[in-house]
Amino acid sequence: MNNHGSFDRDRRHARSDEAHTDPIGYRVDEGSDFDRRMNGRPRPPQRHEPHPTPAPGADRERDRTARSDSERGAEPREVGRSRAASRRDRAASTRKRRGRIVALALGLVLIVAVAGGGYFAVSKFGNRTTPNADFAAGSSGDGVVIQVHPNDTAQQIGTEAADKGVVASSGAFLEAAIANNAITSVQPGFYLLTSNVPASRAVGELVDPASRVGNMVISEGRQLHDARDVNTGAVKKGIYTLISEASCVDRTGSGTPACVSYDDLNAAGAVDDPAALGVPAWATDRVEGVPDRDRQLEGLIAAGTWDFDPSAAPADILKQLVSESATRYEDTGILTAGTNSGLTPYDTLVAASLVERESLPQDFSKVARVILNRLAVPQKLEFDSTVNYSLDTTEVATTDADRARVTPWNTYASEGLPATPISSPSIGAVQAVEAPADGDWLYFVTINQAGETLFTRSYEEHLANIAKVEPGFLDSGR
Repeated sequence: MNNHGSFDRDRRHARSDEAHTDPIGYRVDEGSDFDRRMNGRPRPPQRHEPHPTPAPGADRERDRTARSDSERGAEPREVGRSRAASRRDRAASTRKRRGRIVALALGLVLIVAVAGGGYFAVSKFGNRTTPNADFAAGSSGDGVVIQVHPNDTAQQIGTEAADKGVVASSGAFLEAAIANNAITSVQPGFYLLTSNVPASRAVGELVDPASRVGNMVISEGRQLHDARDVNTGAVKKGIYTLISEASCVDRTGSGTPACVSYDDLNAAGAVDDPAALGVPAWATDRVEGVPDRDRQLEGLIAAGTWDFDPSAAPADILKQLVSESATRYEDTGILTAGTNSGLTPYDTLVAASLVERESLPQDFSKVARVILNRLAVPQKLEFDSTVNYSLDTTEVATTDADRARVTPWNTYASEGLPATPISSPSIGAVQAVEAPADGDWLYFVTINQAGETLFTRSYEEHLANIAKVEPGFLDSGR
């Protein structure tokens, strides 16, 4: 290996010091011992106590030490400085450097929250002289629920764990988190942890996916209440059922979890004060006028993945879900979309629920345009999904008797939109109503299981399209 370049660079850097030091680090400028001895100058008067006379051979030992330091690239040392003092300086420098490395390694790692999940590690690690308090094994208590927020650090999580009696101190939790690499896999959400346990066990439970509680997925088009398929008899779980199931937590380890009941959620969602349930101002007036209080929150809990505290009261759970859903809807521009559609924010949500139940995503914007065109005529919407809603059943087709039944939701019996949304629409359905496709269509019909849908403005052409429906597709199960 050719080192000439490195050598030359080192010599250039050292040239500025050549007038002041000799090759082993002694000073050689005017007034130094070297200059005085070489030029016969008298030693200047001492203003301080002289250094002790070195022992025989000390100069040679000092020379060897200085030469060794110079060869290692050490800084020039003051003549007469003891080896012990130099060792102390080097040790102190090493400790400071090690401390900086530890602080950097442990002090700058933060949680990173991203779509689909978040990760966290240690935010800081302080020096201490006494061990952090920690619970002994064998004295565990009941389970408690703690929350991991987006952007939480391990120390913040440890503080909540200590406050709720899971661990004896946040410091012990932090140490255990540092030692467990799986800590980086923890997602924001709620976790059931055993109380009064060693910090290592608490961290082990936190990183176990089975400890996560209060997590659920609400699919697009889901209703508050259970609905039965007319043809198969299968029951499609409603949002209240999904919340109830996700709330089940076994805090005592008895094997029998405690759950928030469907009936308790339904009762909490039917209170007379919608604002107490997180209903936004743009929906409050309409919700207060809903004819069936059990259905007043329909559509106001958005589709998507949700985390909630299963130990909270039913009303608090609903308030969280409704208020956070309002934010999701507002992020689509629902508050200002009426300038294009002519609909209020709440009616935009109602129309979006119809789009969701009547079509597939590729036809959302066309069905949204049909709704707006019919409202402008005005002409009854005549959607079978609105008939099914008040029956709590699901069927592609409906009977003549069902379509004739007057309800606040049946768009065969009344003009205009239903009294409430008939499901929780997807964000895509909301956006379709906010910005519908251009077209003059007034009719559409889905003709097969694949979802193929035909659109037209002409009623005669619509009747011809109905004739294209595959056999059996629109047969009623009643």
